[in-house]
Amino acid sequence: MAICYTLKSVGLNLEVLLNCKPNQKLMGTFRSVITVGMGTLIALSDIGASLGQTEASGDRLPSPTPETAASSGETRDRTAPTEGLQAQGVTPRVENVPEYLTPNPNPLQFPTERDEVEILGTQPLTLEQALQIAEQNSQQLQEALLTVDRNRAALREARAALYPNLGVQSSLSRSSSTGADLANQRQRQQLGDNAPPAEGGNTSLDGGVELTYNLYNSGRRSGQIGLAETQLLVSELDLERVLADLRLEVREAYYNLQESDDQIDISLSAVQSSEQSLRDAEALERAGLGTRFDVLRARVQLADASQALIQAQAQQRIRRREISRILNVSQVVDISAAEPVEISGLWNLSLEDSIVLALRNRAELEQLLLQRELTDYQRQIALSALGPQVNLFASYNVVEVFGDDLNLADGYNVGGRVQWNLYDGGAARARAVQEERNIEIAETRFGQFRNQVRLQVEQAYFNLRSNFENIQTSNIAVDQARESLRLARLRFQAGVGTQTDVLTAETELTRAQNNRLRAIVTYNRALASMERAIGNVNEGLISTP
Repeated sequence: MAICYTLKSVGLNLEVLLNCKPNQKLMGTFRSVITVGMGTLIALSDIGASLGQTEASGDRLPSPTPETAASSGETRDRTAPTEGLQAQGVTPRVENVPEYLTPNPNPLQFPTERDEVEILGTQPLTLEQALQIAEQNSQQLQEALLTVDRNRAALREARAALYPNLGVQSSLSRSSSTGADLANQRQRQQLGDNAPPAEGGNTSLDGGVELTYNLYNSGRRSGQIGLAETQLLVSELDLERVLADLRLEVREAYYNLQESDDQIDISLSAVQSSEQSLRDAEALERAGLGTRFDVLRARVQLADASQALIQAQAQQRIRRREISRILNVSQVVDISAAEPVEISGLWNLSLEDSIVLALRNRAELEQLLLQRELTDYQRQIALSALGPQVNLFASYNVVEVFGDDLNLADGYNVGGRVQWNLYDGGAARARAVQEERNIEIAETRFGQFRNQVRLQVEQAYFNLRSNFENIQTSNIAVDQARESLRLARLRFQAGVGTQTDVLTAETELTRAQNNRLRAIVTYNRALASMERAIGNVNEGLISTP
């Protein structure tokens, strides 16, 4: 056994090498498995890492047992990230969705003909249907799902470092030297036909098997595995965040669409009321009880109501295209609301309970805590560069030269290698200090976002309270305005009232209807914002009004 010490720069490299004599039994065995090939190399050393890089789905490599981790001196109490997405509140994909609501599966396709963008029909949807279609078609959600799969594969790649690397290689070569060729030519010149046959060169076959294993790396391996596990958890929480943002966006777009639909009804009712006032004014003018001035004022009122109706219709088209974009449906389909405007639910928690629940449920807060943990793993990896690295290796090699009288030769090496970088100019410790500052930054951001979450809950809660009261008030105001218009019109038709009273009553009714619509829609938006601020909302927190 030979032991050699090599000092490279300021790093210590200790190698222990066992040189053993050939084993005849191994020679015969290896001769039977060597295949003849020219420059053949089979790499089995990185099977786990290759699977982690090329497969985005499938079973993960088994987690190391505590005994396995302890044997390498790198034990860390860690809970493996959960597989599947039900823990993040992701609902299953919608089944039996009409084909005309499904977008083109090719994300790079874009329309080039007018027929491909011409609206062919309108599909009414309930809010629940819109949410399900959005979850199926959302490109942001698909991207988040792919990110989770990618990080799961990265975790498998990191865990591959727990296993040894195995490599097999074989080569076949033919060689002929120029010196031997010159010697053969001289022999033929000197001896002529009596010259012995010339040697045509040497043909050799060699092969080998090598096994390497990183026994100890000062915490780098456990740090990389912990980093990959935490990144997977962060991506799963980000999937939950994307889903919550998508649901809020769909709800707000649906409420905007409902508002535009009801705005058309209000504007149409105002047009019809103005037409009735114009007919009454013209009838009184023909009877000699009214004036031309009253007729002109009624026509102006009708023109204003007609313009408001046109604007409401344009706004409805815009809202339909907005929700179609969010749902990512086909280019030739419009979406309409199948449900009327009404209170979507009642919030059953107090402000204080809502704040506490939001701070406990928000995925973003947990992400910031995991970001702190990520930075701690990166600090551990940086400091591992200052510790020793212990590697074990074993190899077996054979060589066969064809045409000679010698048997196949073989041998094997078994040893260990220790490498310790004693000084790197302070680079590793500087990287560790950077990660320590990143930990402090993550803690500061956590405090900032915690305050932001509380403000979001308070804003949503106060909007819920105020708009719920406004709904009660506006309902009474609409009834009173409608009765006021009826009486004003009767007085005007009887000749005891004025056109001004009728026009004022019409304006007040339209304003009261708009106020009620705005109060209900704003209440529903506030409820959706409250659900988003809380995070995962149980069904018991919202009751039917």
